[in-house]
Amino acid sequence: MKHFFNRKETIVTEALDGLLLTTSAGRLARLDTYPEIKVIVRADWDKSKVAVISGGGAGHEPSHAGFVGKGMLTAAVSGEIFASPSVDAVLTAIRAVTGAPGCLLVVKNYTGDRLNFGLAAEKARAEGFDVEMVIVADDIALPDINQPRGVAGTLFVHKIAGHLAEEGKDLKTVAAKAAEAASDIVSLGMSLSSCSIPGQAHEDRLGSEEGELGLGIHGEPGVERIALQPVLDLVGTMSERLAATLKADGDYALLINNLGAVPPLEMGVIANATLASPLASRVTLIVGPAPMMTALNMNGFSLSLVRLDAEREMALTAPVEPHAWVPAVRCHALSVIPAPKAGSDTTTATASDDAATRTLITAIGDHLISLETELNRLDGRVGDGDTGSTVATGARSILSRLDQLPLKDHAATLAVIGETLSTSMGGSSGVLLSIFFTAASKAMAEKADIAAALLAGLDRMTFYGGANVGDRTMIDALEPALRALAAQGVSAAAHAAAAGAESTKTMKKARAGRASYVGERDLDGVADPGAVAVAGVFEVAAGL
Repeated sequence: MKHFFNRKETIVTEALDGLLLTTSAGRLARLDTYPEIKVIVRADWDKSKVAVISGGGAGHEPSHAGFVGKGMLTAAVSGEIFASPSVDAVLTAIRAVTGAPGCLLVVKNYTGDRLNFGLAAEKARAEGFDVEMVIVADDIALPDINQPRGVAGTLFVHKIAGHLAEEGKDLKTVAAKAAEAASDIVSLGMSLSSCSIPGQAHEDRLGSEEGELGLGIHGEPGVERIALQPVLDLVGTMSERLAATLKADGDYALLINNLGAVPPLEMGVIANATLASPLASRVTLIVGPAPMMTALNMNGFSLSLVRLDAEREMALTAPVEPHAWVPAVRCHALSVIPAPKAGSDTTTATASDDAATRTLITAIGDHLISLETELNRLDGRVGDGDTGSTVATGARSILSRLDQLPLKDHAATLAVIGETLSTSMGGSSGVLLSIFFTAASKAMAEKADIAAALLAGLDRMTFYGGANVGDRTMIDALEPALRALAAQGVSAAAHAAAAGAESTKTMKKARAGRASYVGERDLDGVADPGAVAVAGVFEVAAGL
């Protein structure tokens, strides 16, 4: 799998510097201990309050450095990708930000993190620092083990502890409240692919029709493989397992976390499915969906819940400086408001008959239907072979509504034709012709001059469509025909349309439509099917 990086040895330090350079000046800084010790700190920190420090291996961005800032972490310590930071790195962070009020270490329940942060805490205490540590073990994927992993639910502890520290609470209180919150958090993740580490060979362990449930955030395998299913079913399975672990009473906050590579469109579907599941009845606050505790480019997501009380709810909804934290929103019903009605509804125009107009529309419609095979053949040479079918479909739809058309009112008839073609023809040709007839209708209503009205429609059609004479489209027949119609009448228009259609045979390059993707050799000697259809229309009109 391909990655954007320079050297794997510098990817973490370069990424952290990228974060610092794209954060507002004066907010964040790093210690001058690169590259062995990578610590990001609040640039405005004065040690007058309890410091909150977290960290771990890189690869979980925006965690952990992305959550350093007022109201959350005071400092973040980073190791290499998926590798715990060293004891010296953690101890250096403690020394850098800890004042008389002390500091709290928030640690995910992985052996390396527990040991390195733990030894650093003991050394710091020996140096006279007041240090407490909270371990987060929120993953419910392995219910029978004594030490569950710490995953995305750790972010709830960052937010709660950070808020309490910012409010000036003492270390004993911040640590106790953080530990209590950690004991009330549950998380579960699933993925459709494992992650790949820059600079290392990657082979996805999953088949194309399966996913993993209960995986960690370091690419380790999930507890079980499950068949690929609709999101409603996948989320349903996850929500059942999460719900079974919740306490009988109380509301919860929900974190919908992107593990790295799920597109925003799909995360929206996941969020919708989660909030349609039985789990939603227990949810009061929602955080996400967003990438907050990722596993590089893992194509997966996780759901985390923390039990709420008044203090935790206040902490989770308090504004913070780090942009990586997505503000919590209160669970609410879907809001739907009525769309405005159209200013006028031409589809309800009163039907009326006019023999000449009926004859013209019928003859043109029948002729276009008869051209279906030939137009498809021409389009098969230069496009996708469906122009004849598209035109015939539009003609049939108009003929089927003939008795409901306001034939005596030519402006209204043009409008109805435009509306009908926009829904029946499909593709760009249907939209272009709908624009043509809709604009012509407006002009006709202002002045009863059919040639001038059709030229007005042509003007709007070319404006929106972008094609002009010489671009090898229907415009090559339509524009000269309409100009001849205005100057000399329908017979001259038919001759001009035929000449325009014929001219497209010698055009070696199309500048619009699908034919623009076709080479000169395939275009040579082949008339544009749209232009041929237009020529047919004027030929019929001239013969009546």
